[in-house]
Amino acid sequence: MIDNWWQTELGWPAIANPVGIETMPVKPGSAALPVPGFDVRILDIDGKPAATGEIGNLVIKLPLPPGTLPTLWHNEQGYIDNYLSHYPGYYLAGDAGYVDEDGYFWVMSRIDDIINVAGHRLSTGAMEEVLASHPDVAECAVIGAADALKGQVPVGLVVLKAGVEKSAEQLSAELVARVREQIGAVAAFKQVAIVARLPKTRSGKVLRATMRAIADEKPYTAPATIDDPRTLEEINAVLTRMRNAAR
Repeated sequence: MIDNWWQTELGWPAIANPVGIETMPVKPGSAALPVPGFDVRILDIDGKPAATGEIGNLVIKLPLPPGTLPTLWHNEQGYIDNYLSHYPGYYLAGDAGYVDEDGYFWVMSRIDDIINVAGHRLSTGAMEEVLASHPDVAECAVIGAADALKGQVPVGLVVLKAGVEKSAEQLSAELVARVREQIGAVAAFKQVAIVARLPKTRSGKVLRATMRAIADEKPYTAPATIDDPRTLEEINAVLTRMRNAAR
């Protein structure tokens, strides 16, 4: 029995709350504690241990326990390049998170969803949680757009619930204030756009990487699995208006 857990491509939970005589206290939202046999750590971009509460990359110290994924089928070099090369001596899971003062691990997002705002590594997933907690928001996405001064800045794209009658300006102000209050001014969260829908794959995954390319005015192609390619045109129009308004 496992209450909360975090599983990598290894095929077995590396962090969980396994039942022995009794479970450890559950912290809602946390993946809990490392499973015996897994030496899970949080490292910063330079490979140094991240401070308590500081977001970094989740890794597992080698050697991995028996029964875990030893390689990729017919792609040994791909396995090395993607999982073992970034931090020698560690398996890179591809997720970002932090460990709290009690040793509990919190998985915030994929590494690709961590943005660098003026030297601060911030989780877009954490910002999305704040936006989604607003009573008028049905769903949302936060992407990191390139910025000449700060490196990257977060941009929020929000779909509203049916029947909301507030103006876009009022809602944007409320959402910006919400992020500032719960995450802090360091997030530099100032741009929110109300959209009719978010671009997704047919399985429901939001196409954040494609939206980042659009925000940065980089070439992009619609993934073969996209549910409706017209959503990218809609997002392109919204982000273009935001860029023009900021110039």
